[in-house]
Amino acid sequence: MHARGPRRMKRLWLVLALTALTLLSLWLWTPDLPRATLESRYLASPADLRQVGPWQLHVRDSGPPSSAPGKSDAQTDAPALVLLHGFGSSLQTWDIWAQGLAASHRVVRIDLPGSGLSPPDPAHDYRDERSLQLLSALLDDLGLKRVSLVGHSMGGRIAWTFAARFPERINKLVLVAPDGYASFGFEYGQPMEVPATLGLMRHVLPKPLMRMNLKAAYAQPESLSDAVTTRYHDLILAPGARQAMLDRLAQTVLQEPGPLLRQIQAPTLLVWGEADAMIPVSNASDYLQDITGSRLVSWPQVGHLPQEEAAQLSLKAVVDFLR
Repeated sequence: MHARGPRRMKRLWLVLALTALTLLSLWLWTPDLPRATLESRYLASPADLRQVGPWQLHVRDSGPPSSAPGKSDAQTDAPALVLLHGFGSSLQTWDIWAQGLAASHRVVRIDLPGSGLSPPDPAHDYRDERSLQLLSALLDDLGLKRVSLVGHSMGGRIAWTFAARFPERINKLVLVAPDGYASFGFEYGQPMEVPATLGLMRHVLPKPLMRMNLKAAYAQPESLSDAVTTRYHDLILAPGARQAMLDRLAQTVLQEPGPLLRQIQAPTLLVWGEADAMIPVSNASDYLQDITGSRLVSWPQVGHLPQEEAAQLSLKAVVDFLR
């Protein structure tokens, strides 16, 4: 008889604990945002959604045209430039660069599949080889035989790999804190082991947690504004985007970069923040050694995103290089 009281209390505490856990889960639960909502915020024109082979891509194409009907390649109006964003990012990371470069170049920016407003790859294939196929198909679709290529972080790895494999299609190469050398969690020839806890992001990703993860990319806290945080958070909540990110991580297999880098023929500029906490500027020495004639520009107190954090400084360096 006397044991009923403590048992009832235990049951009560269990019910309260489960209720609290349920409420916490509901509070933290982060569903996808409707595509219509995202397009209303981040799609400049319906024409920017472009079918390229099996992929639907979000493509911004600005600046003077690179060719006109009836003109030969020698008569093109403006050189073309393609910009590739990094992991978890979108074409908006290039906003200031694109505005500055459009005065002299046809500037093509894309959201890679499963990023920004580009839906996930229909085959759920995010290997680098697939990215090279996509880039080649995009250039063909746009009628671009040769371009200058700009890539940041993961996009930098795709860019330098493409430049090594297809040198006849590249005029100049700009690598912004490029990925490619082995680092913590990545070994050559082996896929990354994605922690099971990371899979929780498919269901739980409140904006404060997103902001905490973004902080590492910026050396200057004021660069991570509420508007920037909202943009990154909104676009990572696009339908299928979080699973695509996990799939891309699991499918990434790095190869020793040296042999490919030594095949690059295009003049190459390395752009880096000296306070990059994600891919250290010390990696630049390996690229400088392996890419013939490459050179480096870097700035103190700038993190992993010089195109955002030191936009005008880095833009000037790129404009001078492309000129």
